[in-house]
Amino acid sequence: MVSDTTLLLDLDGASVIRVERYEDGGRRVHLATADASARACPACEVFASRVKGSATTQPRDLPYSERELELLWHKRRWFCREPACPSKPFTEQIPQIPAGKRLTGRLRSVAGRRIRDAGSTVVQAARDLHLSWPTVMNAFKAAARQVVEAPLS
Repeated sequence: MVSDTTLLLDLDGASVIRVERYEDGGRRVHLATADASARACPACEVFASRVKGSATTQPRDLPYSERELELLWHKRRWFCREPACPSKPFTEQIPQIPAGKRLTGRLRSVAGRRIRDAGSTVVQAARDLHLSWPTVMNAFKAAARQVVEAPLS
């Protein structure tokens, strides 16, 4: 399901179920998985057909304007149907929000680019984005690797 709100959020693989607005202007966005490939087992890539249950996670994302944006991702847990697979149950994941990650990929990317491209300090980027120093430093290392490993032209 792709709605205008889903397009505005721009998290490929997730669709917006509904949005709630807080009195202070912040938003809570309820998401569902919209990418069928999220049912593929991360270990063997076989598509699951049996649901084990559900889970709700709260990945952190960029703010909405200057307000906090709270994401609630309602996703399913699946059983892998491949007998030889070591990973039996797993939860859905999409490229922007891999399994086990608490931040969206774009929030990490912005944190790293603030230092690499905008000349911000790690402390300032962490303060602005409400992240920890180690998280921002790791994001910067990843952003710097992109430059260092880029082919010379």
